[in-house]
Amino acid sequence: MPLQNKPKERTLSNYAIYSNMGIEMGVIIALGVFGGVKLDQKWDCAPLLTIILSLSAVAIAIYTMIRTVLRTQKKSKDEPKDSH
Repeated sequence: MPLQNKPKERTLSNYAIYSNMGIEMGVIIALGVFGGVKLDQKWDCAPLLTIILSLSAVAIAIYTMIRTVLRTQKKSKDEPKDSH
């Protein structure tokens, strides 16, 4: 008799992957904003570095998200499918 938990385990694994991706994006963007604010305070060039680092952090977060989604899709295609 085939295991019935396989789809459920895969679903939980996907939840973990995508929730981790959201946390990762939030941390990357928060670090970009925080770094920009601190550098603006240090070098007295008010919103310039905050804007630049914030937009850079968003771009990095989107790149990371796309890379994770593509890797997850490739992994799911490589898994053998049960014919039962």
